[in-house]
Amino acid sequence: MDVAILFGVFALLLMIGVPVAYALSSAALATLLWIGLPPIVVVQQIAAGAGSASLIAIPLFIFAGEIMLRGGISERLIGLASSLVGHLRGGLGQVSVLSSLFFGGVSGSAIADVSAIGGAMIPQMAQRGFDRDFAVNVTMTAAMVALLVPPSHNLILYSASAGGSISISDLFAAGIVPALLMTVTLMTTTWIIARRRGYVVEPFPGLAVVARRFLAALPGLMLVALIFVGIRAGIFTAVESAAIAVVYALLVTALVYRNLRWRDFLETVTGAARTTGMILFVIASAASFGWLLAYLQVPTAAVDALTAITTDKNLLLLLMILILLVLGTFMDLAPMIIIGTPIFLPLAKAIGVDPVHFGIILILKGGISLISPPLGSVLFVGTAIGKISIGEALRTIWPFWLSALGVLLVVTFVPSLSLWLPSLLKH
Repeated sequence: MDVAILFGVFALLLMIGVPVAYALSSAALATLLWIGLPPIVVVQQIAAGAGSASLIAIPLFIFAGEIMLRGGISERLIGLASSLVGHLRGGLGQVSVLSSLFFGGVSGSAIADVSAIGGAMIPQMAQRGFDRDFAVNVTMTAAMVALLVPPSHNLILYSASAGGSISISDLFAAGIVPALLMTVTLMTTTWIIARRRGYVVEPFPGLAVVARRFLAALPGLMLVALIFVGIRAGIFTAVESAAIAVVYALLVTALVYRNLRWRDFLETVTGAARTTGMILFVIASAASFGWLLAYLQVPTAAVDALTAITTDKNLLLLLMILILLVLGTFMDLAPMIIIGTPIFLPLAKAIGVDPVHFGIILILKGGISLISPPLGSVLFVGTAIGKISIGEALRTIWPFWLSALGVLLVVTFVPSLSLWLPSLLKH
């Protein structure tokens, strides 16, 4: 009954439109009152949830991403992607996918990616004769790549939700090959749809243009290398790398690109503070919910219930993916990570799934949920930028959605795709 109240109140509040953070904390409060524990526990757990030292990296990476966005890095990354793949069938659609791979390393956020890349690319695609539903769907699904490319704050959050026992540098390395696989798959899907719709092909601009744009975008791309190599080599921690990323971003945008004016800087600070506040409030509220899950022994019950159905490793993985896909459609990625990790990570370990591999599965599945109704945040942002209804997007998004699901299944059942690079870098 206790667990039913916890999930029942949460589901009810979501259905009537209560924001996720308030729904999580309210469900926790209702359950505490039901079982007779003092309500102050909710406040204590919310404070503890936002007080983890490892979470300091998240607002710093968000700040660095905002600086690079407003300082001109996104335009240069789009320019580089355009020179590399703009001549392929689907043109600007291919540019959107590759730009998301480049920009993902700067933002680490699917919503930031679809806002920055989509805000620039969707209007251009519409002006050049691409259908708006195509432009929106390409941009939204490509944003999933940002979740896997360093410095993804969702991978940092997964490590924190697992008790800090999982190496962030291993997670960063593990996300690279799946991100490349997702990029190639979505570009192939874009090519097929563009060919069926008869979209025009633009000429290749030449190697000289590619080289010039690469040099222009290089300082921004170096940010990813700085973070990844520094953490991997043990030169600094994730939090220290986030602080260095902020300093580097300021130097590049102010001294190299010279696009960051004082007014832009103030807008950057405001935007980063607003985004950080929203994310950390959700994380803190989810912590109180997660504490109750542990108190009520939900993870143990989940392991027993699923292993009672089957002991086959592959079937259990499919069951977990199905449950997480449904769960992810009703909440944003951050609370889903905090709630899903303590429930399903013990089961993953019990059936022999590496925790690093499971983290990539969890994040990738969460990305698919972000473009799924009824609560997919990227779906809402993308359709708002593209000025089309959610229904219009959903009618034609299924090829991209199925492609992403295919990548998820391949990554799930071929663990070497996630674990090869971390093991290689350890030697």
